[in-house]
Amino acid sequence: MTHKPLRQARLESLGEGRFRLEGVLDASTATRILEEGNARFARESGVQLDLAGVAAVDSAGLALLIEWLRGARERGQKMQFLQLPAQLQALARISEIESLLSGSGS
Repeated sequence: MTHKPLRQARLESLGEGRFRLEGVLDASTATRILEEGNARFARESGVQLDLAGVAAVDSAGLALLIEWLRGARERGQKMQFLQLPAQLQALARISEIESLLSGSGS
C-alpha cells in the first residue's frame, strides 16, 4: 500500500508561535489556508512555520508564503520558515526570491 500525499493543506499549532504546515499548497488550497494562517498568526508575537510536511507546492503556494511574510511585516512580527521542501526552494530560486524565504522576514 502506498501513501498518497495529504491533498488538503493543514495548519497545526504547536504552541508558542510555532506551527506546522502539511499537505499540498496549490490554487485549490491556498486561499483557505491563507485566511486560516492570518487569523492564527495575528495572535502571536512571532511565527515559526515548519514546512517539512508540505507534499507538493506550486506558484500559488509560493504566493501564500510571500503574503504571510507581508502580513507579518505589517504586524511587526518576525516570521521564520523552517525545513523548506526542495520543490519550494526551486520555485523560490526561479522567482529570484530564495533569500526572502530563507532570510526569515521581520
